[in-house]
Amino acid sequence: MSPLSISIVISAKNEADNISSLLDSLKKVEYPKNYFEIILVDDNSTDLTYCKAGIFKNELTNFKIIKTENKKYPGKKGALALAIKSAVNDYILITDADCTVSSAWLIRYSEKFNEGYDFLFGNAPFKVKHGFINRISRFENMRTFFLYTTALKLNFPYSAAARNFGFKKSSFDKIKGYENTNETLSGDDDLLIREAVKNHMKIGYIPDKDAVVYSDTKETIKEYLAQKSRHTKTSMYYLPIHKIILGGWYLINIVLLFSVLLGFLNYLFFLPFIIKIFADIIIVKSNEEKSDYKFGILEIIYLQIIYEILIVVNFMNALFKKDKWK
Repeated sequence: MSPLSISIVISAKNEADNISSLLDSLKKVEYPKNYFEIILVDDNSTDLTYCKAGIFKNELTNFKIIKTENKKYPGKKGALALAIKSAVNDYILITDADCTVSSAWLIRYSEKFNEGYDFLFGNAPFKVKHGFINRISRFENMRTFFLYTTALKLNFPYSAAARNFGFKKSSFDKIKGYENTNETLSGDDDLLIREAVKNHMKIGYIPDKDAVVYSDTKETIKEYLAQKSRHTKTSMYYLPIHKIILGGWYLINIVLLFSVLLGFLNYLFFLPFIIKIFADIIIVKSNEEKSDYKFGILEIIYLQIIYEILIVVNFMNALFKKDKWK
């Protein structure tokens, strides 16, 4: 098939330490240079993001940088909206400034868009590093992505990873862009999916390993919890059917997990916990290859317990904490 014309959109705010890695990876993508452009939006950075990105202008002839002025929407969505408006191509791909993309990223999206999809998303694993925050983030990332893809297969897509996300510009315009997604600062991915579902658009998933987008995890527990609080708060604005299904899923898992506490009253209460743990091991092991992760059996057990507890913690934080865009 002929390659589609694609505009890559990136919002960056104080990403001087990361932007070079992303642009280096975009230099290596296997796609005709005259069929794609790169638009970086510097969202009022106070560091050297703009200067470091500007160094690549001579190496990337299809690269332009714009600064945010008179944003229509707050936070990241406002910056992205400016870039999408200035895009000259019919298809938009979004990634984050702290990511690196795979070499066939554009090829796989072009192939899939040629099948008539309005919105697409791919896998977005975290880079493997040492430390507990990295480990629990990778585990949570795998479990979340399992839910994304399973929901899509069951025909009720509800979310995506914003750092590996694309859509037809005409479809984006048809749902009025981000206009109806401003309940929270987050939601540039899942609330956009919500609007696409409401408008009966075709949503798809790109499973190819050479189309993944990698990024770093947060470094501290405070940063991690703040990020998960934003994401959880966004989920409160999902469609009612999605909230019911996801709420039921999480509630069942939490009840099964804590059933072990009643096992000391009656040994039969150990059974639901054991069944749950076996199911969790099967789910994780069957999804490891897609994300290039590897977890041991004991690691899965204790990470799953922490993951379930953090769901409750994140929900409470989402109720009472105020979000901010960097």
